[in-house]
Amino acid sequence: MRTALSLALAATAVAAVTFPGAPASATADTVTAAPGSPQWGPCPQKAGSKSTDAPRLECATLDVPLDYRDPDGRQIEIALSRLASKDPAKRRGVLLTNPGGPGGSGLDYPALLAGAGLPQDVLDSYDVIGFDPRGVGRSTPVTCDLTPQQQARGNFPPYAHTSADVTKEAPYARTVAEQCATSRTAWMLPHTTTANTARDMDRIRAALGEPRASYFGTSYGSYLGAVYTTMFPARSDRIVLDSNMGPGGYDLASFRLLGRGMEDRFPDFAAYAAAHPEYGLGTTPKQVTATFFRLAKRLDAQPVGGIDGTLFRGVTFDRLYVDGLMPQLAKEWQALDTGEPLPPPPPVAENFLAGHFYVTCGDSRWPGRVRDYQRHAAIDRRTYPMLGGTTGNIKPCAYWPDHRVEPPVRIGDRGPSNVLMVQNERDPGTPLAGAMKLRRAFGDRATMVTVDQGGHGVYPFGRNTCANNTVTAFLTNGQHPARDLACAAEPNG
Repeated sequence: MRTALSLALAATAVAAVTFPGAPASATADTVTAAPGSPQWGPCPQKAGSKSTDAPRLECATLDVPLDYRDPDGRQIEIALSRLASKDPAKRRGVLLTNPGGPGGSGLDYPALLAGAGLPQDVLDSYDVIGFDPRGVGRSTPVTCDLTPQQQARGNFPPYAHTSADVTKEAPYARTVAEQCATSRTAWMLPHTTTANTARDMDRIRAALGEPRASYFGTSYGSYLGAVYTTMFPARSDRIVLDSNMGPGGYDLASFRLLGRGMEDRFPDFAAYAAAHPEYGLGTTPKQVTATFFRLAKRLDAQPVGGIDGTLFRGVTFDRLYVDGLMPQLAKEWQALDTGEPLPPPPPVAENFLAGHFYVTCGDSRWPGRVRDYQRHAAIDRRTYPMLGGTTGNIKPCAYWPDHRVEPPVRIGDRGPSNVLMVQNERDPGTPLAGAMKLRRAFGDRATMVTVDQGGHGVYPFGRNTCANNTVTAFLTNGQHPARDLACAAEPNG
């Protein structure tokens, strides 16, 4: 999951059950081939790319096996980027990164991190490595041949008010699943998984000539890092997981947990709006909350400028990712409350959605019966009424092909104590409840830092001195708290 309307409405936030075949962890350490070194050169420019903001960012490609059971068989391409350390005396190794998703590009992420204030000590200690995961962006891409209308729908199903709403959504979910399964890149479908992306990461490490790799991943990137260090514990150096998913990744439980994430986070916005009566949304948090339900009900019945109740809920959820977006959200509510139309969000990139579906549906099995989702929606509407009708509704994963190459990776406590988790207490996209499950799964392998603040993403964007200093110390000198740490709220955090 990642912040952006494309993740809240389309993916965003932005994967485990039993599959036939040998466990991924049983064969992970057989990936020992050392491919040729990448040939670094200028990064390709694209519209809106941040790459040009970092003149030192270099790019390359690396061929990896489509199917690691057949390492000499068909190959696909992985696009890499590098922000190289300029201090050989301080350089420790490589820091692989991932900004979340699944389905999101990571090629520009080193430049984004540097621009966001990644400390110079960290930039000196590592070559910061970005990459587009398999199936995404400038790596060999996948598609579901989605139409513009489907792209506009995104990956958030409509809010289900009744069981009939779930039944109504089922044919659409089946259609998207069938399009993915019959697309021109369907040959990649069984192999576009988090486990194989972790194997690709180890190929990157080997190609760079490094005995071990450090890692920083946010949101879905936390699950990717957890899978990597589980599969390759001896090759993992310092692992930082930010805004953590549960140990099953972006599975059904994680998607349904977004309903709780919105309930955890919304009081922060309610307090903000109540403190700014000029928006006319209420003078107490209780009144602001009532305004949310009033607007959602009105827009369900009569959309304004293409903004219906589902989209209103999704826009609200999306804006809650970042404190700085609260004024914009308050203005949008104000406009909708007075009947003023808003520009609809742009369609989500087809490759983003396809990559999201390939991974989330391929990593784990989702129930295949409509009545299961009818039950989920009924439960989640009662428990998390703001978003539960959406997170309980049916998705294309319900109709995904049955064939799975391997079972999901089971996150556990075997391996070195080299994992540092950082987590906001009120994160809408990766709620604390899911992060705590991952923390328990890691056992003594991990130490967890919780921060008394809301929003999605802690380091280095969150500006909490306690959390930032802890992560920086771990990345630069290996120091981490002896036990789990709670960082207090800071006035400007």
